This record gives sequence, structure tokens and C-alpha cells, in this order.
Amino acid sequence: MKYVITLTLLFFSLHIFAQKPCDYSANVTDSLGTYKSTKEYMISEKNFAGNSSYIFYSLALTDGLPTLSVQFLQKSKDFLKANCFDENSKLFLQLNNGKIITLIHINQENCGTLIRDDKGFDNRINSGIFMFTKDSFEELKNSPVSMMRIKYLTDTEDYIFKKEFKSELTNEIYNPETYFIDNLKCIE
Repeated sequence: MKYVITLTLLFFSLHIFAQKPCDYSANVTDSLGTYKSTKEYMISEKNFAGNSSYIFYSLALTDGLPTLSVQFLQKSKDFLKANCFDENSKLFLQLNNGKIITLIHINQENCGTLIRDDKGFDNRINSGIFMFTKDSFEELKNSPVSMMRIKYLTDTEDYIFKKEFKSELTNEIYNPETYFIDNLKCIE
């Protein structure tokens, strides 16, 4: 009887601690080099008074250089402010252990694209690519993220990370706090 209970506990503990497999949108090796990118993952969603905004993360490894791609989608019938990235833009991640990790934007100015849809909504899409600093990986693999601050060309915005939320857009459950813990292994 003890053998059956031990075996059952072992089976359930292996299931609980099993790592999720990496889900790539691209994994290419050719004569130009290697490129690996994870699928986009929703980090934030806000819907209020006809205005919607979404933030997606994706990790990439290009010839050994790890980066974080951040994509912002905004939808509104009102005016949408453009937040631009430039060479001085930074992304700050505050961890639950109190440490702050800084990611540096690549030297590429970008203010996004504004598209009007057939229902009269303005949609702004903006993307930024940020490079990790040398010692940031270990901290991000071991501590959840509680807040993100983005320094744009002319503005700074803060985003509080939720432990878990169910998206109104996709009807899926996301865990933004543990995004790096769960996914950094995919680009190492």
C-alpha cells in the first residue's frame, strides 16, 4: 500500500513541476545565422469606455543576442497619443524581490502606425525591441515581475503586472508576473 501511495505522489509531483515546452513563432538557422522567437504573449489588457489597449511580449535570440520585443496595440474612437521610442528609451522591470532590471532600446526611432478601421476606430500599433543587460537573466529567472516602466521619447508610463488575468479579447488566462521565469529558458 505504501508503494502505491508513494508512486501516486511521485506521479503528481512530476506533473506539477514539469516545465512547459517552448512555443516558437520562428526558429531558423541558415547561412546568415540563427534566429529564434517565442510566440507573442499578452502582458496587459485594459478595456474602459470604448478604449482598449494591449501589451504583448516576445523573446528573441538573434545570433546569440537575447532581446525582448514589446508590442502595444491601442484602439479608440478618440485621439490616440503617440509614444515614440528612440535611442534613449528604456524598459524597467521591478521584481518582487525589490530589484530593478533595466533593458535598453535598440537604436531605432519608432512612433508606431495609425490605422483607421471600417467601424471608425483608430488603431495604433507600436513595437520596441529591448536588449537585456549582462546580469539581468538570473534575476528575471528567479523572481516574478511586479511592475514595468517604459521611458519613451517624451513620456514615461507605468504598468502594474497582475499575477493572473483572463483576457476579454482571447478568453485565455495569462500570467504576466511569471513570464520571464517561464520563458527565458527558450532563448538560452
